[in-house]
Amino acid sequence: MAGYSRRYDKALTLAAFAHRVQKRKGSDIPYIVHPVHVSVILLRHGFSEDIAIAGLLHDVVEDQDVPLDDIEAEFGATVAEMVAALSEKKREGGIERRWEIRKREKLEQLQTTSLGTVAVKAADSLHNARSLASDLRRQGPSFWANLARGPELTLWYYRSIATIVRQRLGAHPLVDELDEAVQDLEQAVTTAEEA
Repeated sequence: MAGYSRRYDKALTLAAFAHRVQKRKGSDIPYIVHPVHVSVILLRHGFSEDIAIAGLLHDVVEDQDVPLDDIEAEFGATVAEMVAALSEKKREGGIERRWEIRKREKLEQLQTTSLGTVAVKAADSLHNARSLASDLRRQGPSFWANLARGPELTLWYYRSIATIVRQRLGAHPLVDELDEAVQDLEQAVTTAEEA
């Protein structure tokens, strides 16, 4: 397999362009760092190019309104299906939907969606959990003001993802790495609460 792929380059360019003005929550870090990390995690764990491309594009529909039809036309139905499964419906009838409802829907869907989609969600959650733990250690409890919910619901969500991912992917090294990241986040939360 060649190291360079025009298709992957197109996906990276689309993600970089779509997220060009977006920042990570509570920071000045360009958002593109996140989908690139997700994709690299997937590649390092040996997942296919389709799955790595879905990792690059997993937030472009949800956060930047890139049409799913464009993703399917450029990258195929498999990538588009994974991105669709990973995209939350944040608004309905012009009204923002509650965080808890959106997260429960995605957790339910994670139990039956494709294994490729589960792998992307695992890599997404791994990077997010590591980033949250790092930000929490650096900023302390004031960091929670940047998020929709506090430590209890955040930990519930990441623990739930890790449990479903383990059920779906079994003893894969990505699952172990996600478990370690969630445990690290739990430790960061405990340390911040004790400070």
